[in-house]
Amino acid sequence: MIAETVCSAVSAAGLGIAVVTAYRKRYLAAVRVAAYSLVPIGLVMTGVVEWLADTAFSPTAWAGFGVLGVAWVLFMTTRTVERRRGGTRKERRAAARAADRPDAVAPAASAPSLGQGSRPATRPAPASRGDDDFSDIEAILKKHGI
Repeated sequence: MIAETVCSAVSAAGLGIAVVTAYRKRYLAAVRVAAYSLVPIGLVMTGVVEWLADTAFSPTAWAGFGVLGVAWVLFMTTRTVERRRGGTRKERRAAARAADRPDAVAPAASAPSLGQGSRPATRPAPASRGDDDFSDIEAILKKHGI
């Protein structure tokens, strides 16, 4: 009963604001305010407000929301674990079978070219004990051709 009264008062106040806005020649804004102000009274007339009031004060409804929350947490936890393990059980079994087969790579496939490039890498010569302070500077200068 109180919720219906509050919604009616909010709608009446909103329609009053819409009239004032229309008086100021802002018709588009006035129509928008009128539309928003009719929503609470529409909810009262359809019975949504009564259903929400009954639900808000029902311990059974809150217990139901709690059960839904626990179900959601469990679902999201299993999804996270599944992603970390690498997919569903069916996908893991298929991957294990593919790994067990010896012909996973074509027999005529060439070896990957991961060897050294055309230019061999040069290593700097080991520095003597007296040159330890300047070895990194020398390496930088040699790198730049100085």
